[in-house]
Formats: sequence, C-alpha cells, structure tokens
Amino acid sequence: MSLQGNLLLKKFLIWRIKNIPNKQFIHLISIIVGITSGLFAAAMKNTTYFFQDLITNVNIEYQSLFYFIFPIIGIIITLGIIRYVIKKTVNHGIPSVLYSLSKRKGIIPAYQMFSSILTAPITIGFGGSAGLEGPTVSGGASIASNLSRLLHLNQATRSLMIGCAAAGAMSAIFKAPIAAIIFAIEVFSLDLTLASLLPLLFASVSALLTTYFFFGSTQLLPFELIDLFNLNHIGYYMIFGIIAGLSSIYFTKVYLWIEQFFEVKLEGFQRVLIGGLLLSLLIVAIPPLYGEGFTTINNLLREDYTAAIGTSFLIQDFDQTWTVIFMLIGLVVFKVIATSLTFGAGGKGGVFAPALFMGSALGHTFAKSINALGIPNIPISVSNFTLVGMAGMIAGILHAPLTSIFLIAELTGGYALFLPLMISASLAFAISKYFVSTTVYTKELVQKDALLTHDKDDTVLLLMQLDKLIERNFCTLTPSMTLETILKEGVAKSKRNLFPVLNEEKALLGIVLLDDVREFMFDTSLYKTLYVRSIMHSPPSVIHYEKDSIKIIMRKFQDSSAWNLPVLKNGTFMGFVSKSKLLSVYRRELIRISELT
Repeated sequence: MSLQGNLLLKKFLIWRIKNIPNKQFIHLISIIVGITSGLFAAAMKNTTYFFQDLITNVNIEYQSLFYFIFPIIGIIITLGIIRYVIKKTVNHGIPSVLYSLSKRKGIIPAYQMFSSILTAPITIGFGGSAGLEGPTVSGGASIASNLSRLLHLNQATRSLMIGCAAAGAMSAIFKAPIAAIIFAIEVFSLDLTLASLLPLLFASVSALLTTYFFFGSTQLLPFELIDLFNLNHIGYYMIFGIIAGLSSIYFTKVYLWIEQFFEVKLEGFQRVLIGGLLLSLLIVAIPPLYGEGFTTINNLLREDYTAAIGTSFLIQDFDQTWTVIFMLIGLVVFKVIATSLTFGAGGKGGVFAPALFMGSALGHTFAKSINALGIPNIPISVSNFTLVGMAGMIAGILHAPLTSIFLIAELTGGYALFLPLMISASLAFAISKYFVSTTVYTKELVQKDALLTHDKDDTVLLLMQLDKLIERNFCTLTPSMTLETILKEGVAKSKRNLFPVLNEEKALLGIVLLDDVREFMFDTSLYKTLYVRSIMHSPPSVIHYEKDSIKIIMRKFQDSSAWNLPVLKNGTFMGFVSKSKLLSVYRRELIRISELT
C-alpha cells in the first residue's frame, strides 16, 4: 500500500475508534464479509458455468471423446496456472482454512483470494468430478482474513470473520442461510454465543441477498415436497441411516487411500497422466460423474433417468427397473473414486457436492430397490429418500449432522421431512464417527495436532505456540569443565539454577542443577578434580520441537513432575520450557479466547 493509502487508513481507523463502538463495527464488517462472499460465490459459479457452456456447445461427433479429452485438459490448465501464474502451493480449501485458524492465527495468504477462482472453475468447468463449495469458502475466508488484518482486528475477531465468510459462501451457494450458520459452527468449531451469532447471521443474510442480484430466485436444487412423511416407514429411514453411515465410511476410506497413494507413490507428470486417464475413462463409462453433478441430482428428484444417468456404452436402455438400480449403484460406488482421481491428478475443488451427489444416488437406489422387491404395502417415496440420502451422506462424511438436516429442510422449503432427516442423519453420523473419528477435512490436521474443536481446553492448547514458551537465558556447560569453572562461568553469572551440558555440536548431553553442586561448592580441594561429566544427569524428559504439541508437552510435565524441560530441534539444544510459564501463558490464552474482542 502506498504512503498516502497508509495515511488514509490510519485516519479512518482513528475516526472509527472515536465514533463507532467495537461491537457495531464488527457487525458492519460481518455484513461486508457476507457481501464479498456472495460476490465471490457468484463469480465462482458464473465462471464455472461459462466454461461448461463453452465446452458443451462444441460440436463433437463422438460424445465419449468429449468426456475423455476435456477433464484432462482442465487439470493440465489448472496445474499450469498454479505453476506459472500463482507460483505457490494451493492447498485444499476448507482444510487449509482450518489449519490457518489453528496454527496461523487466522492469517490466510493474500494469493488464496484469487487462487480458488483461477483453478477450481477450470477443473470443474472442464469436467473434473468435484464441487465448488470448498474453494468458495476458502476464497471468501481469505478475503475476510486479509480485510481483518487491514483493519487491525485482533485474532478472535479475525477468526469470527473467517467463520462469517464460510457462512456467507454456503448461504450464497445453496440459499440456505440457517444451514450456512450451522455449517460455520460445526465445521469451524465456532462458539455459539450471542456475540458470535449476530455477525454470522448478518453475513449469511447479506450474502444471500447479494446472490439474488445475480441468480434471482433460482436454486441449485429447486424441489418442493410432494410425498408426505409416512410414520409407517420410519423403520426404512432407520435402516437407511445405517447404510448411509457405512457408505460414508467407504467414501472417507477410499478418498484418503487414493489421496495417499498419489502423494506417496506417484510424482509430477505421473499423477497427471495416471489420474487424468483413469478419471477420463471413468467418465466415459459413467457420464453423470462429469462435473459437480447437481443436474443429475435434480433429474433423480424428478425420476427422469434418461436425463439423470445419460447413455454410455455400458447401458442404453432404461426401461428395466433393475437396470436403473444397477447404474445408480455405479454412481454411488464410483463417484468418490472420480473425485479422488480429480484431486490426485492435480485438479482443485471440494467434496461437499460429491457427498450430496453420492447421497442422492444412494437414497434413490435404496427406495427404488425396496419398491421393486415389493416389501412395503405402500411404496416408499423415492424423492424423499433421495433428499434424506443427501443429508445422511453429509452427516456421515463431514461429521456435520445439523448442517445436513437444516440444509435439506431449507432446500425443500419446509420441515415436513424433519423427523426422517434427524433419524437418518444421526444414525449415519454416529456410525461413521464410531468407525472413522476423522473426516476428509480433518484427517491431516489431526495427524499434525492442528484441529480446532469445541473443547475450550483443547483449543487453548492448540493455539499456544511453542516458540513463545522457550526460554534461552541459560549458561551452558561442557563435560570437561571443572567445578571451579562451573562456579565462575555458571553459578556466578547465571540467575537460573539449571545448566544444560552441551558438546561442540550443541547437542544436549545432560543437565546440572544447582543442587547437584551445592554440597561441593565450598570444598576447594575438588575445584580442579571434579568435572561436569561426573555430576551431570539426564533430564526427566525431553521436548521435541518438530513433533511435540502443547498437549503432549503438558503431559510430559505431568508424567515427569519436572519444572523445566529441555527443547531439542533436530537434536540441537534450543532452550528450556518451564511449567510456570506454560501455565501462565495457558491462563492468558484462555482469557483471550473467552472474549470476542
């Protein structure tokens, strides 16, 4: 920013402090964040639709060639933009935001503001099997983070604004403002208080109003309930909840396995070649896997199977019920594979839309199979189970049951399905959570011990930084030092009662306490004959800078009953962490995050 710009900003901030109370200012910023998130969501959607329309209007004699070529082209263009335009690593949307909240104080790099809109629409617009929700949330969160930094908002408020951006993005995409607020609370682990609820509400509503200027009243899933909930079918919803939970486990396991395979086993061009070719072959065989899949979901709700499933060399005839069921099972089984291949090859996108797609196909398959078998006296509603299926998969895959329930309830324009939504979503969530404790969003973060939760103690420990706890004002000793040198160079010059013993490479060999030399310090006969190596001993425990989280450090203090523990980085001594400072910083951090500002 120029000097003049800095002066204007400084004058504005001074004026703001004098004239606008902090609470009202936060409300105002949340509205601005909501508007920017709505604009960003509109830009993402319109850009994606532009590429889709541009490509689908190309006159190709063989449609299968269309499905084969363009997904690979989209991924190659995406990788080219990342390498030659952005020139930085572009991480997956929501996991990168969660990591920024836990380990970077809510600071998201500025390039994230445009990286999402440059990569995800091309990947998905050219046919990559992914969703726009994650990148849209990521882009909106980056705008919120950088706006907060520009306005000198503190970390707590900055984190809240990132939550507002997430709520705004989801509200703009689905036109479901209540579900969007719950999404921000469930996924981003925001505390639900009146102080945080109002900004989330303002952001969600302002984003929704913004999208009306671009899309009018058009919805992604324009559907109104036709079939009322039948209490006699409650058992089927319970059975389906169990199936949705198991299917969610399948989604998570397959996604993480393919992601790890591409990351560990393949490099560079191999990922693009193998991932791109497999994705293209899969789309040629099953055309509905192309792109986000909302068109397929809408066609399934209308039970228009020719439009929903399309034609491929595998199936041409949809007159037989079991033929349709067979194809729908294919959508359930292969959607996660197509999505994982898209990411493995280098494409960018999210998993929210694929989860909805898989859930709609699963619910549709279940209802159609039950009716085909002639089990119930009154056929169960295929459209209702299609909707409940989406809720079940979101609840199971993302561990966000409340988001899934309110999302489908708002999309259908009422709460007539609220009870079956609650039954299926809660069962799917409970089963998935029991067998797979992490999600596709949180797996890597849990491994890094970088996941925020609603547990305030865990959150405090997660937000504490080891670098700020390390004390370095210690006099160091070597093994060959005599007692006389210890007294002159250590005890006389240090205000601490603890001395690390290091070798020439600064590796820690042991420690010496003042108590260790107290009984000898007045015996002059030992001044030349007693060496450090004779009195030093191993520390009760050691903190490893690279891998020990604050939670682990707390446990080490508890288990060892020590008051000071040394910190090693790549085997090199860095300093000590004291229990008193650790507890003092913990208390300050707890007070800080308990306040909004």
